[in-house]
Amino acid sequence: MPVVRSRRRTAALVSALAALGLASAAPQAPAQDVVDITAWFARAAAERGVGLARKTQPVDARPARPGEIVVTMIKGQGKETQSPPAAAGDWVVRNRCPETGNEEILVRAATFAARYDGPIGGPIGAADAEGWLPYRPRGNPMRFVTVADGDGAFRFTAPWGEAMIARPGDLIVQNPDNAKDTYRVARAAFACTYEVINEPRR
Repeated sequence: MPVVRSRRRTAALVSALAALGLASAAPQAPAQDVVDITAWFARAAAERGVGLARKTQPVDARPARPGEIVVTMIKGQGKETQSPPAAAGDWVVRNRCPETGNEEILVRAATFAARYDGPIGGPIGAADAEGWLPYRPRGNPMRFVTVADGDGAFRFTAPWGEAMIARPGDLIVQNPDNAKDTYRVARAAFACTYEVINEPRR
């Protein structure tokens, strides 16, 4: 059978090259695709519809230290992304979502003022020992699509310039007023922090 012999010869050649240090004996896993997330969102929305949701779960926030880098960790998945160095006036926001490990993100000063109200539930300045204060999302509507199984996992550049990985079941959310403001929200984080206004529709 020529196909079988060809495969055997290929395997033997790869093994020989590996022994010489010219190739790996084991096939390497392909790198995850890198996509233009705004183009991906537009295509996915056209194919399967787009929904509308708003963040409603209160968060904890504290002023970021200038130069601070925030690494966002999702429980059970590891690193989601990391922020660029914080500037004066930026904030660290911590989601109240035990399912994802109460992940933290860096939010720029102007974005924080536009998206959150507070502090709530007590006098202004009543922070805990670590400086966290409770804030309420303003509930600005965000467009969303779900990453389907057929999409597989892929990488893209988040609005803050760092890489993010999206996996099937995750949500890609987008600011209706700014298509460049498109990013990933882990499925569990979306379930515990967002309220769906409209289910996906074309």
